[in-house]
Amino acid sequence: MPDNALAVVIATRNRRSRLAHTLGKLLELPERPAVLVVDNASTDGTREMVAERFPAVRTLALPVNRGALARNAGVALLPHRYIAFSDDDSWWEPGALARATGVLERDRRLGLVAAHTTVAPHGTPDPLNRVFAASPLRGPAGLPGPAVLGFLGCAAVVRREAFLAAGGYHPLLFFGAEEALLAYDLAAGGWLLCHHPGVTAVHGPDPGPRPGRSTLVQRNETLTAWLRRPLPVALRHTWRLAGRAPADRAARRALGQLLVRLPAALAGRRRLPARVEADVRRLELARDGA
Repeated sequence: MPDNALAVVIATRNRRSRLAHTLGKLLELPERPAVLVVDNASTDGTREMVAERFPAVRTLALPVNRGALARNAGVALLPHRYIAFSDDDSWWEPGALARATGVLERDRRLGLVAAHTTVAPHGTPDPLNRVFAASPLRGPAGLPGPAVLGFLGCAAVVRREAFLAAGGYHPLLFFGAEEALLAYDLAAGGWLLCHHPGVTAVHGPDPGPRPGRSTLVQRNETLTAWLRRPLPVALRHTWRLAGRAPADRAARRALGQLLVRLPAALAGRRRLPARVEADVRRLELARDGA
């Protein structure tokens, strides 16, 4: 594989031991991708660990925690045609990245390949695989897998040109369900997204609780509606969130955070093209009927 073809970008913060495990896995890959760690202002010695134990790995140190925007910084810095994303607790199976870049090379319409994901340590398939496999979207002939309009942030390979044209991850979302908006923007730009069951990523998430995760997801799903969906859809999302708030502390927090960000969301509001909005509705109908 040419040196400028593929790189892996990892966003991390204060998880040096998990990051070390992931880097060991990535550096064993036969594709030998360049690896860039974008450190979200860690205070646990992450940068020093990478420099000492993995001198072949490049590090970009951010002065503050920028959440998912760390991935944007990594993509902007690298010259490679294709960027695979890992988290500090995920990696790629040998040969997976070669398959992903192969399909991207063969089809210039493709902007993103969403991987098949297994969960360590037992290799259990992630439930999202079934969702992708059952996608109701009708992509053009020749796609190597189902057309999709979403992906898992730690299990995707993008065409750098497409990622930059779409603007990368949106600054209002930080973390939590941030992938949907990027998928919408890629599709709005004319790029195709597909799930490839032969491209496998491995995710080894921490089994412990994830404080604040529900708040971020509920907030960001509603913000995404305000940023890209028709006004009745955005209002419906907000009404549902407000309805959950009295009995759900996470929803109350999400609603408060939404209201603070709503002026910026309105200023950056850009309706999806009709064809993309129709696909989003098709996915919602399939989900609600499942």
